[in-house]
Amino acid sequence: MTAKSNLTINPQRLWDALMETAKYGATPKGGIKRLTVSDEDKKVRDWFKAQCEALGCKVSVDSVGNMFALRPGKNNKLQPIAMGSHLDTQPTGGKFDGVLGVLGALEALRSMVDLGYETNAPVMIVNWTNEEGSRFAPAMLCSGVYAGVFTQDYAYARADRDGITLGDELTRIGYKGSEPVGSHKFQAMFELHIEQGPILEAEQKMIGVVTGVQGMRWYEVTVRGQEAHTGATPMLLRKNALVGAARMIEAINQVGLDHLPGVASVGLLENRPNSRNVVPGEVFFSVDLRHPDESVLDKMEAAYQAALPRIAQELKLEIEEKRIWKSPAVRFAADLIDCVRHGADQAGFATRDMASGAGHDAAYIARVAPTTMIFVPCLGGLSHNEAESTSFDECGAGAQVLLNAVLEYDRRFA
Repeated sequence: MTAKSNLTINPQRLWDALMETAKYGATPKGGIKRLTVSDEDKKVRDWFKAQCEALGCKVSVDSVGNMFALRPGKNNKLQPIAMGSHLDTQPTGGKFDGVLGVLGALEALRSMVDLGYETNAPVMIVNWTNEEGSRFAPAMLCSGVYAGVFTQDYAYARADRDGITLGDELTRIGYKGSEPVGSHKFQAMFELHIEQGPILEAEQKMIGVVTGVQGMRWYEVTVRGQEAHTGATPMLLRKNALVGAARMIEAINQVGLDHLPGVASVGLLENRPNSRNVVPGEVFFSVDLRHPDESVLDKMEAAYQAALPRIAQELKLEIEEKRIWKSPAVRFAADLIDCVRHGADQAGFATRDMASGAGHDAAYIARVAPTTMIFVPCLGGLSHNEAESTSFDECGAGAQVLLNAVLEYDRRFA
């Protein structure tokens, strides 16, 4: 077939794949709990590997578990064009976050094979390990190793809240590959994803043309006071770590409000000893600051770090605070963005340029290869939630634009 042929994906097959993989880690509320390198993650990885091999792809795994499915092209001296995202989910995740990017890429490849279409350059699908960061912080960990942001040993040593390390779990499930990280080169990457926000739905646009990703910084805070009997310790003599944490969380929320469109969030909190008749002696919580402008993000960080010691001093508490992750704002590759616009126009979909509020593997990959993203709407902008919902038509539209964009990029090698 010629490069100008109009290939169409099979939306029903894509939807069926989404529903099939949703069984791995399915929750009673209709979502997915498929934490990185868990038993459920192994099952979906095995499924993905089998599907790719059935298409004639060679599937490889690097030493941090990133998976690469390669289909040859007419000129295999060229580096592959990559598509991909992630298959891991949040503890209360939905069926589409990350998964659509991998399965949309699989559907694009299935369509090429069905129609006997041979690309000029090889084509690759990537499943990145630990994008979510919900089990092993920070997020986008193994795409970060690929991009040189983190070392392999750093990734292996990341431990979950039970003290289990990523390295040990990769070995246990059989996905600590023998091939070095970075040995699977590609010349460009397209990542399809749900928006995880309300803009496309509100503006009735089918495709988000993603121009970049806002900057993100994560922190961990421990507040220490003194455990004491709730009945025998007067209010004015208490060193209540939970009260201190509550005031700090309110101050962090205000940092976000003071720097719109930035956001400031606390999503993880642990209270110790967590007994109903003991004044809390220690609280651990996470902090997440984001803004598309790095200079404003600096100001948010300064405001947040000034508020905590002030509150701790007022309540006679001690604090330990550290930044554990910094992901600078990213601008995607203009020529790949143009390919997405062309792909959406070719399919007849309305578009909107936008920056991503969430972090994605593409943000790190952009450091080592031209990269961009394609967004489709999600109902109510809801994500990281079991009720996350993207329609049959929206999923199909995203996969079609992905296929069109990859083929448009590939035309330059004819």
